[in-house]
Amino acid sequence: MGTIAENVRLARERIAAAAREAGRDPGEIRLLAATKMNGPERIAQAVAAGVDLCGENRVQEFLAKKAVNAYAPCSVHFIGHLQKNKVKNVVGAVELIHSVDSAELMECIHRRAAALGVVQDVLLEVNIGGEASKSGVSPDGLPALLSAAAACPGLRVRGLMTIPPVEQNRGENRAYFRRMYQLFVDIREKKYDNVLMNELSMGMSDDYEDAVRCGATIVRLGTALFGPRNYDTQEAPPHGTFG
Repeated sequence: MGTIAENVRLARERIAAAAREAGRDPGEIRLLAATKMNGPERIAQAVAAGVDLCGENRVQEFLAKKAVNAYAPCSVHFIGHLQKNKVKNVVGAVELIHSVDSAELMECIHRRAAALGVVQDVLLEVNIGGEASKSGVSPDGLPALLSAAAACPGLRVRGLMTIPPVEQNRGENRAYFRRMYQLFVDIREKKYDNVLMNELSMGMSDDYEDAVRCGATIVRLGTALFGPRNYDTQEAPPHGTFG
């Protein structure tokens, strides 16, 4: 792989090409740098290359990097599974939470946001592949979760997120992405209370071009920007250990 700067440039070029191929404006798609296991120096390289949006999977890692201002001047999204007892560390501290998948979690976010006097933007995570090993509400469960948003004014549903099954062959995830886009459009047309359906977060390093072709507004890239993660020699955090 190239340098982080080269990887960012190439990813933006590929996003733009995929968008134009689908008849879309490349400016509609945001590149999110998934910074899991990448410390402040590597994040700074990505920012210098033009990245303006970071995403973190782990609350403890997010807090450690935030404490040393590692993300500045980027916006930060929380993209990992969020436990209810960690809500207090994330609400009001990130622009968008991608992983809301239950009415209970929605209520926790609402209560914390109300206590802080803020409105927390969230995405509903959809388990589009029906995988038992993954978080997310089923497509059939979406209507009830969307309806529950009306009773939670401390948050605002901005759209949907998904992590489809791992591709065995390139292009296999297009069917999942197309289904997600159809859900996205259908929900937008129904006009649920407290739901502003304008973000569709899908596509990672192996399949982001297909996600763009199928309607993604946010693609989440880690390996494509930073290279493969080495779980044996991960970079030390600025304080303590990454969760």
